[in-house]
Amino acid sequence: MDREFTAAQYPTSQPPQEQHIQPGLESVMVPQPIFDNPNYKGSGKLKDKVALITGGDSGIGRAVAVAYAKEGADVVIVYLYEHEDAMLTKQLVESHGQRCLAIAADLTEEALCKAVVEATVEEFGRVDILVNNAAVQFIADSPEQITTEQFDLTFRTNIYAPFFLTRAALPHMRRGSSIINTASVVAYRGHEKLLDYSATKGALVVFTYSLALQLVKRGIRVNGVAPGPIWTPLIPASFTPEMVAKHGKDVPMQRAGQPVELASTYVYLASETDSSYVTGQILHVNGGAIING
Repeated sequence: MDREFTAAQYPTSQPPQEQHIQPGLESVMVPQPIFDNPNYKGSGKLKDKVALITGGDSGIGRAVAVAYAKEGADVVIVYLYEHEDAMLTKQLVESHGQRCLAIAADLTEEALCKAVVEATVEEFGRVDILVNNAAVQFIADSPEQITTEQFDLTFRTNIYAPFFLTRAALPHMRRGSSIINTASVVAYRGHEKLLDYSATKGALVVFTYSLALQLVKRGIRVNGVAPGPIWTPLIPASFTPEMVAKHGKDVPMQRAGQPVELASTYVYLASETDSSYVTGQILHVNGGAIING
């Protein structure tokens, strides 16, 4: 992303489109998601930190990886199969003078979650920031349409994996470390076609609250971000073309957010200086959607 822009220049719509495998490819999206603001200059907020980001190849994960690199962190990105997207993100991180380790892994498998953490520690010696961001979602009009296999996959990806990774990472995290979970606006509002996904995001919110209480005496902060409709590969990979075209139109800003519009929120929550008195919180970046509860 090498052009300068203002918020008024963010796209206000996207054409109908569809991908047929999750979590989707950023490289074929139209328009391309905006993951970086060239006007954003890092100030060393995360200097010498090591960040492990799941779903780090694209979408919100890519935007966070680039922002963390600008702030001086080395980055590990974990992805499923999107090798081209992952290699571009790796190049972007390295272009800011930071190291980047890209790992392809199916995080529904407990052993692979443990292996990801072990590879991170072998390469960098520790984990300072864990961003549990990877997720899948599948539309269904009724509970009868949700197979047990789909239900298991959604829960294993969206809530089991964050637990597995957190448990594996904690022995390698020091006081001042930060865990950040990507929740969703649907955890607070529900979604008529995303029953199982909404349930996992609700679980992730309470996981965040409870984990924060457990870890506060260890000096590790735990927070989350609840995005609204954001333009990421998961959207065309899970919704119909007609739904994709309407994505973001139901919030007051009447557009989908761009991944870059969340990146500084993750920087804030990761920064021990900026958010030292913040734990057990969910920050809402959702285009003005009203939250219940």
